[in-house]
Amino acid sequence: MTIEVRNLSKQFGTFSALRDVSLQVQNGELLALLGPSGSGKTTLLRVIAGLEVPDTGQVLFQGEDSTDRHVRDRRVGFVFQHYALFRHMTIFENVAFGLRVRPKKDRPEEGEIRERVMKLLKLVQLDWLADRYPHQLSGGQRQRIALARALAVEPKVLLLDEPFGALDAKVRKELRGWLRRLHDDMHITSVFVTHDQEEALEVADRVVVMNEGRIEQIGTPDEVYDHPAGPFVYEFLGHVNLFHGRLHRGRATIGEIELDAPEHAEAEQQPAVAYVRPHDIEIERVSNGEAALPVRIVHVLAVGPVIRVELVREGGEQTDPIKAEISRERFRELKLVAGERVFIRPRRYDLFPRQLH
Repeated sequence: MTIEVRNLSKQFGTFSALRDVSLQVQNGELLALLGPSGSGKTTLLRVIAGLEVPDTGQVLFQGEDSTDRHVRDRRVGFVFQHYALFRHMTIFENVAFGLRVRPKKDRPEEGEIRERVMKLLKLVQLDWLADRYPHQLSGGQRQRIALARALAVEPKVLLLDEPFGALDAKVRKELRGWLRRLHDDMHITSVFVTHDQEEALEVADRVVVMNEGRIEQIGTPDEVYDHPAGPFVYEFLGHVNLFHGRLHRGRATIGEIELDAPEHAEAEQQPAVAYVRPHDIEIERVSNGEAALPVRIVHVLAVGPVIRVELVREGGEQTDPIKAEISRERFRELKLVAGERVFIRPRRYDLFPRQLH
């Protein structure tokens, strides 16, 4: 099932939740809507589900306009953050609920319901808990049951709103790997909302980065991480260092370093910011005659196989600490100690002109 959203806008009082949003979800794709609180991602999901009515725009399923179609007629499965399981029902009855409440003419026979429910419970690897009640399950197990219940009605589209938001970090990591494998087995068109960058990049086929009711960028996880469309995407997708300098005819000057900026060949003495990820900061004990920024080590922290180094520019040109990440092997070579003077240069960077207000 393909989904197309055309020029959607949605206002709540004076707040613009969606501003002329358009996107396409391919058949069998797992798409992530990623953004901070208030960016419009949940509103967009609810409009696709039919739980919210847009002020303007259209929602099309398989090329057919479904904007005014009732939620029960959209063949959509919805999984909420807080499970929403019926506490007085067994796990089996929770999953069977959507089938049992169908009109009599559409309701499967009891034997078919039992077969379908048990098949789904086996799919989510919880068939052995069919006779238990929700309070007897862990948070991760309850969320898998919520997913099985959404799948029981054989939806054409699966929508998930922060499905792992109420779980602890370890369970979240396990479940998102499980969701990716489940999706690969079922190939059902799925859209999920998250504010967790790592979750979106790990699970989704494509990521839609949203901000203030608009789409900032759409692309594969590698595309949005490696080639951010602008400063917002860069800063939202993980840690980044900002180096302020000036652009002039295809060159950028930051302290003692000159960087190539061919995409800004027309710029004339314009303020600019270089965005550099921590793992793209190269640290050397001596400058070796190459242009580099002198810095002082403030703090060194080992996190598993990665060493995080916090540095400050000499001369007070940079107020925020510079964060670098190096391997343990490189750390052993350099023998870095807090308080020492070293030199850094960006291995990879993106330059954006800075707007003056």
